[in-house]
Amino acid sequence: RMQEYDIIVLGTGIKECILSGLMSLNGKKVLHIDRNSYYGGESASISPLEQLYKRFKVPRPAEPLGRGKEWNIDLIPKFFLASGELVKILVHTEVTRYVDFKVIQGSYVYKGGKVHKVPGTEEEAHASDLMGMFDRRRFRKLLLFALNFDVRNPGTYQDMDPNSMSVRDLFSHFDLGLDAMEFTGHAIALHSSDSYLDQPFLETINRIKLYSESLSRHSASPYIYPVYGMGELPQGFARLNAEYGGTFLLNRAVNEVVMDNGRVKAVRSDGKLFLCKQLICDPKYVPNRVRKVGRVIRVICLLNHPVKNTHEAQSCQIIIPHTQANRKSDIYISVVSGAHNVAADGVYIATVSTAAETGNPEREVQPALELLEPIMQKFVSVRHLLVPNDDGKRSQVMILFLHPPQIFVSRSYDATNHFEAECEDIKDMYRRITGAELCFRGAKRHQSHNSDEDSR
Repeated sequence: RMQEYDIIVLGTGIKECILSGLMSLNGKKVLHIDRNSYYGGESASISPLEQLYKRFKVPRPAEPLGRGKEWNIDLIPKFFLASGELVKILVHTEVTRYVDFKVIQGSYVYKGGKVHKVPGTEEEAHASDLMGMFDRRRFRKLLLFALNFDVRNPGTYQDMDPNSMSVRDLFSHFDLGLDAMEFTGHAIALHSSDSYLDQPFLETINRIKLYSESLSRHSASPYIYPVYGMGELPQGFARLNAEYGGTFLLNRAVNEVVMDNGRVKAVRSDGKLFLCKQLICDPKYVPNRVRKVGRVIRVICLLNHPVKNTHEAQSCQIIIPHTQANRKSDIYISVVSGAHNVAADGVYIATVSTAAETGNPEREVQPALELLEPIMQKFVSVRHLLVPNDDGKRSQVMILFLHPPQIFVSRSYDATNHFEAECEDIKDMYRRITGAELCFRGAKRHQSHNSDEDSR
């Protein structure tokens, strides 16, 4: 007999897993298929270390670096803002029962040839070497404005309209100098280019507030990261889905997506037919439904030392604003180590990423690589950014088909090393799949928990 599911998910990338977890929570019957023998798709963690050398076709070192099993190397490392939406989603699905997070030890920005701590609190602003005395005072005023800002309370607007006044005008209202504008926009509000300056300031002020609130939870930095790496998340969701009666099939070919009258009907996998009403997939599974919109270069670097000027941090985030490297978009560096159980003792994994702007992307990341020298080994990848052609709700020729295809494709992971844009993609897909906004009130909870947890 053919098996029927409400939703089939192709690929076990983090976005696919989060969406399938949310659908299971909504009472849907979910089947997850992955052509690989491991979880995570493009955003997998590679272990043992030998696998990384194999994957990138790099000759292995004569001396092994620690025990191979100590390693979990993320192909696309991304940090979570501690108070961010994605962490709220993870807490909401309760996958956090299976995954431990640990704070990242520092947040840095590159300026004038070296890295500086990003000031995220009044105290840090006071001591920051990124700006002079007057700018420190002005920046602190902006920070206070952001922390007190509440979109529901116009009394906190200080007579400025967040929906019409631009960020540029907001910055000049506080008399911020160029240096302060740069690190505020790029290392705190996490914009990767300068187009935000001409947008209304609502989003930017909320991002500054989010950074500062996340920082106040942990004080070392606003970022957290899973112990044992990102690969823990898909595995946690596999366990969560099993509890809700969902199924995960790894190492299965996806032969065909079967359509009926312009709408998804089934997936054929290794000769078996699985029926479904909706399909969620990573862009690699439906090459005819996606288009290329750019490229991302990522360089995974193994170091035997912490990064200079990061106060010996065992983990940190470094942002190189594009103007510092004469580019159009920022370069990101994430550094993790044995402190997050992802590398052998004394070895650091620094991953550099940025949007490629030329035919020679490796030259573009040179300023970042120079910060990391000496580098024991580099693993370079250049990947296309894929986005869906349509949103799955309506077909291009709506008049001919009354049925939308009901195929929902995620976007490739962008060049940033935090989850803010990916979270927007998840919320957008959720909205299109269910027709409802993703909100965390009154969800069905697991029955096995004690009641005080249910009332959180």
